[in-house]
Amino acid sequence: MIRIICLCLVLLTAKSFAESTALPIPRYVSLRANAVNIHVGPGNNYPIDWRFIRQGLPVEVIAEFDTWRQIRDWQGTQGWVHKTLLSGKRTVWVLHKTRNLRKDPDEKSKVVAQLEPGVIAKAIECQNKWCKVEVVAPKGRIKGWIKRRCLWGVYSNEVKF
Repeated sequence: MIRIICLCLVLLTAKSFAESTALPIPRYVSLRANAVNIHVGPGNNYPIDWRFIRQGLPVEVIAEFDTWRQIRDWQGTQGWVHKTLLSGKRTVWVLHKTRNLRKDPDEKSKVVAQLEPGVIAKAIECQNKWCKVEVVAPKGRIKGWIKRRCLWGVYSNEVKF
């Protein structure tokens, strides 16, 4: 009898894990809040291991359990957050060094801005090796194209967001 109860509990837990959402895993999302605590497990009863302090930061959802999402950042840091702290708004992270933002998706196109590493931009669309993004600058918003390989937060086959 005890074995049957244990088996039922395992099956219910597995069913809950599998039915958390119909959205694909992995997938990119962004942080909804300015401060997000990262737990070592899926629940508030688990210790806080890390704290992100940047709203809009792109993260990758790599697992789900009930209302909790296991996420990973561009450096590979992983942990669990409540789903209400995540947004479906797609952003990207500029990687490693200063990158040119161009008017058109072409290496010879006019440079409209230079983006420092760690800049977060809104993802708009991608075409082949280029992605169109929007950044907030002191004089307003700037849209332009940047090479996909210079960004973290988009998959190689994605086109629209």
